[in-house]
Amino acid sequence: MLKKTVTVINRAGVHARPAAMLVHAVKDFECEIYCEKDNDRINGKSIMGIITLGAAYGSEITIITEGRDEQQALDALVRLFETKFEEE
Repeated sequence: MLKKTVTVINRAGVHARPAAMLVHAVKDFECEIYCEKDNDRINGKSIMGIITLGAAYGSEITIITEGRDEQQALDALVRLFETKFEEE
């Protein structure tokens, strides 16, 4: 199991478009993926789950991956946060 905490650095936060990008980025990975914010944990492959986190600018999200391709999945998700979901 791997964990990494990322900060939402794009001004619009994680709205529908970034949520769709996250789900699309991990759809082919076999590992389990979860995102945690505050006390909420959601399935990282669920667009509705990601949107319901309400991750605004400055929010911290912990990404958890567990399984055979966990490192690749984690890297893909972190890259999206670091590039501000290609919005800026």
